Amino acid sequence: QVRLTESGGGSVQAGGTLRLTCGVSGYIDSSACMGWFRQASGKEREGVAASYPRFDMIYYSEAVKGRFTISRDDANNTLYLQMNSLKPEDTGMYYCAANSGLYVASPLEGAEYKYWGQGTPVTVSS
Repeated sequence: QVRLTESGGGSVQAGGTLRLTCGVSGYIDSSACMGWFRQASGKEREGVAASYPRFDMIYYSEAVKGRFTISRDDANNTLYLQMNSLKPEDTGMYYCAANSGLYVASPLEGAEYKYWGQGTPVTVSS
């Protein structure tokens, strides 16, 4: 059974930084696509960043490109999201997700992922 556990969320002022961590228990192939998603209150979930080692690809949404960095440590079964230059519009619940190892056509689409964590909240004040 795969379980994803996010941590590292919190409250910061605009311009601040946070580093989110997603711990993985259970087996996820090292080539499988993993990603970070977020959902603001009253809005739909959106893909933020994804790591797809099978094709040596990294993906970012336009909203976070240049500010966020996704990385993974497969030896320690951990996915990270470094968030710099945070803006109030980055506020929301952040979720880690993992694909089961199947081909992923759209890494920033939530429907591509089988496993989800419970989320960690991020609040950015102006």
